[in-house]
Amino acid sequence: MKRTTHLLFGVVLLVSRAVAPLAAQESAPPPSDTAAASAREGSWSSSDSKPSFDFDQIVQPPAGPPPTPRHTGIKAMVKGLIVDFKYLPSRENLLWAGIGGGLALAVHPLDDNVNRGLVGNDFADKFFKSGEVLGELGTLLGSASVVYAVGRIQDKPRVSHVGMDLLQSLAMSEALTQTLKYTTRRERPDGSGRNSFPSGHAADTFAFATALERHLGWRYAVPAYTFASYVAISRLPANRHWLSDAVFGAAVGIIAGRTITSHEAHQFPVTVTYIPRGVAVMYVRRGH
Repeated sequence: MKRTTHLLFGVVLLVSRAVAPLAAQESAPPPSDTAAASAREGSWSSSDSKPSFDFDQIVQPPAGPPPTPRHTGIKAMVKGLIVDFKYLPSRENLLWAGIGGGLALAVHPLDDNVNRGLVGNDFADKFFKSGEVLGELGTLLGSASVVYAVGRIQDKPRVSHVGMDLLQSLAMSEALTQTLKYTTRRERPDGSGRNSFPSGHAADTFAFATALERHLGWRYAVPAYTFASYVAISRLPANRHWLSDAVFGAAVGIIAGRTITSHEAHQFPVTVTYIPRGVAVMYVRRGH
């Protein structure tokens, strides 16, 4: 129990360090509208003539992507998760499913050999032993909940938004994984049940890592994906999964994480903006 507590604390510390840049961004005050207005007035004061158009009739175009929304409550989070499921059928997800399926088929002939090589191996057993606890759903949910709670308590919407997406990604990953497990009915290597494909540990940790990557970029995603790979591989020496289970589980997690953090139907919003002597139709692609 003490070892499990230390491992959980380590995961929470890793996630807390990853979301630190978001908290730093929160502290930077936005530019003052009053200062901007004063600057405009100063630029016209040096000229004797006034402009030939009225600023009041102009709607300024957006400066960038919309700001991070305020904190989302549990009820809204659940509702948003239900809505997010409609984004599952997409060309991008079909591509990831094809990649994962192709890789799983490619390594499938190696399942028995890899299993025999890792099961009973003292080094592999000791090195990957922590993976079972670190990749458990309870551990990941606890870490995501801490991130969400910190954002709410400290009034940092960016941090709470990361925590919200982590929780939703895990929920979608579990929904996809359990559906596939009880559809394919593949037997586990140790014969303990017919729910081997895909690996839930692999799917959940890769969903967690993908959500972090979408928010923080590759600088902080590399350790997250390294952690996810460690957990996925740890299921092989434990004799709980085949190699192909872990490979396709990783693809399931990537699909879940990307679906939660990117809504393809809203990539190209249309904005109509008034300009002097006419209007402009703007297509703004929001960054991820």
